[in-house]
Amino acid sequence: MSDMLEVEAAKVAQQKGNAADKKFADQMVTDHTKTSTELKGMVSGEMKAAIPSSLDDSSQKKLVKLRDAKPDDFAGEYDPMQVSAHKDAVSLFERYAKGGEDPKLKEWAGKTLPALQHHLEMAQDLDKNRK
Repeated sequence: MSDMLEVEAAKVAQQKGNAADKKFADQMVTDHTKTSTELKGMVSGEMKAAIPSSLDDSSQKKLVKLRDAKPDDFAGEYDPMQVSAHKDAVSLFERYAKGGEDPKLKEWAGKTLPALQHHLEMAQDLDKNRK
C-alpha cells in the first residue's frame, strides 16, 4: 500500500512540486516501483500475504489533498507527508526484519531497510529546507 501511495504521490509532485520535490519524486518512483516488483515476485500463492491492488480510503484522501494543493502550498503538504510515510515504513520494515514469520520476506525487509532509511533522511532534509 505504501509503495502505491509513494508512486502516486510522486507523480503529483513531478507535476506540482518545486525542483527539490521533483528530484525526490523521481527517486521515489524508481525505488518504490522496484520494491513493489520485488515484493510481488516473492509473494506467491503459498504465502498468506495479499498485495493490495488499489489504494485504501486513507491513502486516497492523502492523494486528493496533494492534487488539490495550490503550487505554493504543495511542498507544505508533500514534504511532511513523506517524512511521516517513511517513518512508518522504516518502523514496519525494522519490525519485520527482526521478527517476521516468512524467512524470505524477513531477509528482503532487512535488505530494503537501508534504502527506506535513506528516503527518510532525504524527506527530512526536504521538509527542513522548506522552512
